[in-house]
Order: sequence, then structure tokens, then C-alpha cells
Amino acid sequence: MNVQSNKYIYTYSIILISIVAVVLTLVSVALKPFQEENRRIEKMLSILYSINVQTKKETVANDYKRYIVNSFVVDSKGEIVKNKVAFEINVEEENKKPFNKRMLPVYVAEVNNEKKYIIALYGKGLWGPIWGFLSLNNDFNTVYGCYFDHKGETPGLGAEIATFEFQKQFKNKKLFDEQKNFVGIKTVKGGADKNNPHEVDAISGGTITSDCLTKMLFDGIKNYIGFLKKGNNYGK
Repeated sequence: MNVQSNKYIYTYSIILISIVAVVLTLVSVALKPFQEENRRIEKMLSILYSINVQTKKETVANDYKRYIVNSFVVDSKGEIVKNKVAFEINVEEENKKPFNKRMLPVYVAEVNNEKKYIIALYGKGLWGPIWGFLSLNNDFNTVYGCYFDHKGETPGLGAEIATFEFQKQFKNKKLFDEQKNFVGIKTVKGGADKNNPHEVDAISGGTITSDCLTKMLFDGIKNYIGFLKKGNNYGK
């Protein structure tokens, strides 16, 4: 065969592309279990970080079993949905559904003999998705802790949402006002009023990401209003 001919070049290219495609497929299939395990570990880490439990990949499974004492799924009305596993719920996919069709995971932790209720959040950042977990005291109103992460926010600016210094501001903030109206928590550019239980400082130089986080918090917590109000009733 004439190696300079177009036929030879086309044939060679097709064979090479086919081999590469097969190899990539085999590698992808082989790595899938490891990728899924890494996602599982990262999720457990994030949930534990939201209740201020600092752990690491090697011990996260044991710590998760130690602190997370229950989990379940609720609908938009706050009713428990049977035959659904909280850890398997994809919050990103649920957010694409109509509000009344969403499945919402809830994790129950026990810290110092007190129950904490953890809800999952997901939204859009400046350059990609942002997400997180918010833990609440058993009044279903006061924030105990939180953990936020991102896919592509700017290092030193928007990416600061994933830092302890930013996240620690949320402790003891409130979701409802004294009349039990939902207010949420917002980031405030230029500095929050320290006496306002619904405000935290925005990220310096990360205004857009801060605004995106505020929207994620409002929309994400609003998903759980039915559950939170039922929780308040149970707590009376």
C-alpha cells in the first residue's frame, strides 16, 4: 500500500482513533468505581464540616457513622418521602424540577448530645456551580454551622466562600424573624450589621460570588420551608 496515498492516511487515522477510543473507554470504566468512591468521601466530609467536625479521608467513614444518626428525604411540604435515601439524592438535578416535585435530603447529626439538622444547598456561582450544607440547631432556625464549596470561583476572591474565616460568620444566624417569617441570610457588601441576625460580611472583591451565595441560600433554604416549619411545631 502506498503510505503517501489518501486512502492509507484515512485508514491509518480511523484505526488509530478507534484504538484510542477503546482505550479511553476502558480507562473510564476502570476508574468509575474510584471516582464514585471519591465523590462519596467528599460528600461525607462536607456534611461533617457543616457541623464543625474536622476529619480526613482516612477516618471520614467512621466519623460519619459516629455523628450522623439518621437521614431521610422530604418533599416541598415537609413530608417524609418513603423509599428514598438521602445520600443518593442529587440536589443539582432536583433543583431543575418544579418546586413541588423536588426531593430534599435531610441529615440528622448528634453533637454533644444535641440534635443538629443538616440541609443541602446548590446554586450558580460566577464561573460555575456552588453548593454546600447548612446545619441547624433543634429550633430549626438557628445556624449551627455550614460548609460551602465551588467548582471554579476566582482564587483569593469568590473562592473565599470555601474558607473557615468566611463560613464561621454564619454560626448563630437566624432563618426566621421574631414573627416566624422566613428572611434567610444575606451577604452584605461593605460590612454586615453585627446586630442583624440575618446578615454576614460579603467577600471583599467577590461581590458577584457573594450575591450568588445569597441567592443560593435563599432559594435553597426556601426549598425546606415546609420541613422547617413542621420542625418548629414539633419543637413546641
